[in-house]
Amino acid sequence: MSRKIIFMGTPDFAMPAFEAVRGSHDVIAVYTRAPAKQGRGQQTKVSPVHAAAEEAGIHVFTPTSLKDEDELARFRALAPDLAIVVAYGMILPQDWLNVPPIGCWNIHASLLPRWRGAAPIQRAIMAGDSETGVAVMQMQAGLDTGDVLLEKHLAIADDDTAQILHDKLAQLGGAAIAEALAAETLTPVPQATVGITYAEKIDKAEARLDFSRPAKELDAHIRGLSPFPGAWFEANGKRIKLLAAKAVEQQGAVAQLADKGAIVFCGQDALQLVRVQPAGKAAMSGDEWLRGRGLTAGEKLD
Repeated sequence: MSRKIIFMGTPDFAMPAFEAVRGSHDVIAVYTRAPAKQGRGQQTKVSPVHAAAEEAGIHVFTPTSLKDEDELARFRALAPDLAIVVAYGMILPQDWLNVPPIGCWNIHASLLPRWRGAAPIQRAIMAGDSETGVAVMQMQAGLDTGDVLLEKHLAIADDDTAQILHDKLAQLGGAAIAEALAAETLTPVPQATVGITYAEKIDKAEARLDFSRPAKELDAHIRGLSPFPGAWFEANGKRIKLLAAKAVEQQGAVAQLADKGAIVFCGQDALQLVRVQPAGKAAMSGDEWLRGRGLTAGEKLD
C-alpha cells in the first residue's frame, strides 16, 4: 500500500531510511535542518538528506522553528498520511504530531526504554552494553516515550567505535522502516516502566581520561568517544588524543608507562595505546609516538 509520506531527517544516519522510504512510497516532501556554515572556511552546506532530496526532485522545507502557525498550516496543507522522523534535530510539537492520520514514526538508535535521548550510540558503548538496536516508535510528546512498533537487535562488537556502530545502526534503521512500512499490521507495544536510562548529550569534559578507572572501562569509553570528541590525556603538558586502545592484563602504578611498549597502567590492568594523535599532528601508532617523544618507563601520564 502506497502512502503519502513526509520524511524529516538531517544527517548521514537518516540516509538509509530515506532511501528505503522513497524506494517504495510517495515522499511528498522532506523537512531537514536549515543549511549551516561549516568548516574552517565557514561555507554554507546543506544536510545530507537535503542534498539527496533535491537530487531526487523532492521539495525540501527548512524551517528554523516549528512554533510558527504558518509553518504548521503548510505542514497540514501537505496532507501526509504519515511522517517519518530520523535524527531531524528539532522537537515536533503535539500539534504537528496530530496532523498525519497514521501519526509520526521515529527511528531511534537503541532498544527502548534503554538510552532514550540524544546520544544512545555513544552511551551504549561507553556503558559496556553487549547489545543495542533500533526501534521504530510511534511518537508522542515525551522524550522517546512512545509505543514501539518494531525493533531490531544488534550485538555490539568488542572493537566497535561510535562511528562503526553508527553506520551499522543506520543501515539497520533503513531495514527496520522498510519492514514496518511493508507490514499489514503493526502492534504498538508500550515501553517498559523499568530499565529506563537516558543518553545525555556528550560533554567535552568527559573526553579526558582518568587512568584510575579499570582498563576495560576506559577501552569502552575511548571507543564511545571515537571519532568525536575523542578521548585524550596529557603527557609532558601536551594533549594527546587516544584514537584506539586495548585492555591488557598488567599491573603497575596508576597512570605510569610500563617497561615495554606503549602501555599505561590503570586502576585495574592496563591500556595498550594502539593509535594516538598529538595536537597538531597526524595520527600514529602508540609505539611511534613514544619513540618520538622520548618518554621512558615509569613516566606518568595525566
